[in-house]
Amino acid sequence: MRPTYIEVDLAAIRHNVRIIREAVAPARLCAVVKADGYAHGDVPVAEAALDAGADLLAVALVEEGARLREAGIDASVLLLSEPFAADVAEVVRWDLVPTAYRRSFVEVLAGVAPPGYPVHVKVDTGMHRVGAPPDEALEIARMVAASPLALGGVWTHFAVAEEDPEFTGRQLRALREFVDALEAEGIHPPMVHASNTAASLLHPDARIDVVRPGIGIYGLRPAPGLAPELELRPAMRVVSQVAYLRRYAAGTRPSYGRRRPLPVDATVATVPIGYADGIPRALAARGGSVLIRGTRYPFAGTVTMDQIVVDVGDDPVEVGDEVVLLGRQGTEEIDAEEWAERLGTITYEVVCGFGPRIPRRYLG
Repeated sequence: MRPTYIEVDLAAIRHNVRIIREAVAPARLCAVVKADGYAHGDVPVAEAALDAGADLLAVALVEEGARLREAGIDASVLLLSEPFAADVAEVVRWDLVPTAYRRSFVEVLAGVAPPGYPVHVKVDTGMHRVGAPPDEALEIARMVAASPLALGGVWTHFAVAEEDPEFTGRQLRALREFVDALEAEGIHPPMVHASNTAASLLHPDARIDVVRPGIGIYGLRPAPGLAPELELRPAMRVVSQVAYLRRYAAGTRPSYGRRRPLPVDATVATVPIGYADGIPRALAARGGSVLIRGTRYPFAGTVTMDQIVVDVGDDPVEVGDEVVLLGRQGTEEIDAEEWAERLGTITYEVVCGFGPRIPRRYLG
């Protein structure tokens, strides 16, 4: 069996949920576990988050919500995007709370769901991805209130909470004006929410009733240095082993493309993990490294589909030695922020890039 796996520390998940929950109190916490729990494993993460005090869960897809239900999770599960009309029966079957931003969806849901079935209305205050503009959202909320359905909440999503407080403030004011307009008509949403991880930590006035941290519960920050006073613990560690060692002369160019000559005579270690598992090819070209015996070593050549090669110089590395690509080994650590900086991306993409071919092992 290939000695490559992702180690997920559920104690770290519980810790992160607890400290975020304490920071945002009295607001409740909705743990976002979409995309297979940001590739950490949605069911184990959801269970750990609920155990640590999360009040509800959020996913993107009906299929994701169904998987939580099949695992026996009975907490409220919010769908962050409006489902397709063809999926409404499955939404009701799995007792998921849908988001709505089109009248046509509300019409279909009202024809299928039992009386009192909750739905949240999403208002677009500036993200411009999904959600109804305030005037249309007002019509949709009126429609829900006049139907057998129940208006379970209204919400929006911030576009730049980690970097632009002025625009975030404008979005929040737009949401508050929307809620005020509803209440002026006697429509009182029991839950108003807006805050992702960044807004939860940086904008106390945006916490309202519920916050929706995603990346933060996995121990990562939406931007480097954000909320340094909060002790978040990364929950993911990507691990493999040295599978093969070979000594090569200076000038040898290992791997596809023969991109990098060895600067001096050196031992090259082959490790059974590659871009099919989520190790970007660009990482080798942009100064990436791995940890072996607590020491950093550079890639010796191009990342391939199933393997990488590492320049370990003259050090006494052996077949079977643990290789850490992401996470801590001894006193050294390679974190997702480092990968993101090298690759010109964000930590979300780094962790979500690890596919199902790598088995997950759970600690804590």
